Amino acid sequence: MKLSDIATVLNARLDNASPETEITGVAGIENAAPGQLTFVSNPKYNAAARITKASAVIVSENFPAINTAMLRSGNPYLAWAKAIELFYRPPAYAPGIHPTAVVHPKAKLGKKAHLGPYVVIDEDAIIGDNAVLLAHVVIYRGATIGNNFFAHAHSVVREFCHLGENVLLQNGAIVGSDGFGFAKNDEGGWHKIVQSGNVSLEGEVEVQANACIDRASIGETRIGRGAKIDNMVHVGHSCTIGHDTLLCAQVGLAGTTDVGNNVILAGQVGVSGHVKIGDGAIAIAQSGIPQDVPAGAMVSGAPAIDHKLWLKCCAAYAKLPEIAKAVRKLSERTGPVGVDLGK
Repeated sequence: MKLSDIATVLNARLDNASPETEITGVAGIENAAPGQLTFVSNPKYNAAARITKASAVIVSENFPAINTAMLRSGNPYLAWAKAIELFYRPPAYAPGIHPTAVVHPKAKLGKKAHLGPYVVIDEDAIIGDNAVLLAHVVIYRGATIGNNFFAHAHSVVREFCHLGENVLLQNGAIVGSDGFGFAKNDEGGWHKIVQSGNVSLEGEVEVQANACIDRASIGETRIGRGAKIDNMVHVGHSCTIGHDTLLCAQVGLAGTTDVGNNVILAGQVGVSGHVKIGDGAIAIAQSGIPQDVPAGAMVSGAPAIDHKLWLKCCAAYAKLPEIAKAVRKLSERTGPVGVDLGK
């Protein structure tokens, strides 16, 4: 594919480049070979861009000039994502139902569906057009799913859940598992609270491998349009997730958490129940959030506090040994100061 054609598709500007250069594929900047396209969006790889063997590099508008051909873009990371699409062709799944698949007579299946081995679709389930369900996918009774549904092997949609159009479930994703609700009885045991609600996923949602979204005890757990839920994430019962929010790997949300729109919770963030996180907030990896977070805030630490304050705290923590030493010397001169900082 000619470099000029790629630039047109990516809405990028050629710089120091021959429009006729042929590009045959894409590769990382350190492994790229002649004929391949690569990219830089993280400044730590700026030096690698100067010595890469790639025929062209996608860069930002203000990236310093290099000898290699450049495609300048206002959003190089997005341009790179689209460039990959130009050269990668995912497997295509022809319409058809595998002989081992089980579809209940009262289930409704849209046009051009592909059902792989051992797929199970239960009574009164409704699935729209162009669905692809790979091996061992299970759709419980009464579930309703929109057009262009794609479910990888071993993903599950439980009873009465609602999924919008263009929803993607990666391997082992579970939508609608029981919420974790138990009431202690008079004998000290635990009485299970019936999880009578459901889960609603709006359109364009992706749930990645082995993530679990719990159904509500009453009402619903709702995931907003365009939200992306990473591997091993747990969304507790009755949570609400806003549109275009990212929940990264191993995030855990206790029940009735309200997460706004365009929020980013980085890896292993934990949120207590009945907490509200405002639109556009960001929580740094491994933050513990026990209370509400205002819109637009960036927090980190456990318990989470303003990110800039947390960085100052970390810097002070590294100096604690010398602070303790100074306090001991002061104590020796003036007497005990009322704190034991160790020996």
